[in-house]
Amino acid sequence: MNSTAASGSAWRSGGAYERYMGRWSRLLAPPFLQWLDAPRAQRWLDLGCGTGALGAAIVEHAAPRALTGVDPSAGFLETARLALPVSATLQQGSADPIPLDDGAVDVAVSGLVLNFVPDAVAALREMARVTAGGGTVAVYVWDYAQKMEMIRRYWDAAAQFDPRAGAQHQGERFPLCHPDALAAAFTHAGLDDVQGTALEITMRFADFDDYWQPFLGGQGPAPAHAMQLDEATRARVRERLRDTLPQQRDGSIELPARAWAARARVAR
Repeated sequence: MNSTAASGSAWRSGGAYERYMGRWSRLLAPPFLQWLDAPRAQRWLDLGCGTGALGAAIVEHAAPRALTGVDPSAGFLETARLALPVSATLQQGSADPIPLDDGAVDVAVSGLVLNFVPDAVAALREMARVTAGGGTVAVYVWDYAQKMEMIRRYWDAAAQFDPRAGAQHQGERFPLCHPDALAAAFTHAGLDDVQGTALEITMRFADFDDYWQPFLGGQGPAPAHAMQLDEATRARVRERLRDTLPQQRDGSIELPARAWAARARVAR
């Protein structure tokens, strides 16, 4: 995840991010790679590699000839080094510009990042620049607008006690969470033959604390908002969520989530 989020949210702690979002990114990565269906033994770039969720899946499912991960967060890269083999190259950097030569990779991917970079079209152009002709550029982003219940339910609860919360809902803040907008960004970046798909998972929380505690890590827009609330208001939001989340008889919670993926070929 890109730590220089356009939203102003700080992405620093790899451990806190793993508890909040990394575990769900690990569920999304395998179906994304299955849909991508890239040949084995390719050179890969994982832009905004974060804590290594997508990179680890690339190693397991795609047998890369080389894997380079780029992320601006030193804390995330420290966690990624524990998840990835020593053969992976990890660099601190961003999409402006990507610290690689033209045509350095065969497949450039980015998971759950594009919403958070200041200029998504410029980032896609950079991904295309570092990808060899005939190679693939592909990304996936959460569907914050319609099917990311974990976060939507937080903002709905927070809006009951903080009038500012409604304006911060990520579905309105991040237009790329719509498939048409995502495809348009690829087209504006000069990429052709853009294809898309939906990636759906179920987020299963062991109990309410398993859902709530990651919001206290401050990683991402919703957790950052939670930690900016005074203690009494945060407690009201917590209890509102406890009352409204769909808990099973054993106390577990299941929430649907969807990401939109897009891919395109780089012209030869």
